[in-house]
Amino acid sequence: MIRPSSKVIIKFLIVMQRHGYVGEFEYVDDHRAGKIVVELNGRLNKCGVISPRFDVGVKEIEGWTARLLPSRQFGYIVLTTFAGIMDHEEARRKNVGGKVLGFFY
Repeated sequence: MIRPSSKVIIKFLIVMQRHGYVGEFEYVDDHRAGKIVVELNGRLNKCGVISPRFDVGVKEIEGWTARLLPSRQFGYIVLTTFAGIMDHEEARRKNVGGKVLGFFY
């Protein structure tokens, strides 16, 4: 269970779900800040957030992946860009930079 919930957390979870690291999740409105109930599938080893949200250009993404992830083909860094919240591979394909939100593997 995650609380309080926000649109950023929900979009972060959608990126994790797209890559198969979490199962279904459900927003529960408790008339306060809200909660998110997440179904874990056992694939997630570590999930972290980067604070403050550092600016990252397209050329700097490779350095951040080397610093945060255990290997090159394992795990994802989540960025917030003008084109939405996406993982580092999609940002590199679209040739956009942004701010680092967090990572998971």
